[in-house]
Amino acid sequence: MEKIKTHRDLVVYKMAFETAMKIFEISKSFPGEERYSLTDQIRRSSRSVCANLSEAFRKRRYKAAFIAKLSDCESESAETQVWLDFAFECNYLEKSLYHALYQEYDYIIGKLIVMIKNPDKWTI
Repeated sequence: MEKIKTHRDLVVYKMAFETAMKIFEISKSFPGEERYSLTDQIRRSSRSVCANLSEAFRKRRYKAAFIAKLSDCESESAETQVWLDFAFECNYLEKSLYHALYQEYDYIIGKLIVMIKNPDKWTI
């Protein structure tokens, strides 16, 4: 097992970052009229998962602050799923891609919940 030195070493961070980058690439094909709504929102929320994870990692000296930031990650992940719902219903995503991305966020949320329920493993 690798030693975790930074937030970049966390499996959940790697997955969230990779998925956010997929969303960035896919959202390039969204219609121009979505630029300041769906496109910006889905990019922001997916990236926010990663940003909040880095903050949580740095706040692990304080259990409550660590859990609060992880809770923000969970919320941003769920928000990204809502934007995926809209993208799918607007026919901007194929069904298989929609389901794959949605499941990736389900997995990310699951990992975050495990961390939230077991903060002592992570806090210093």
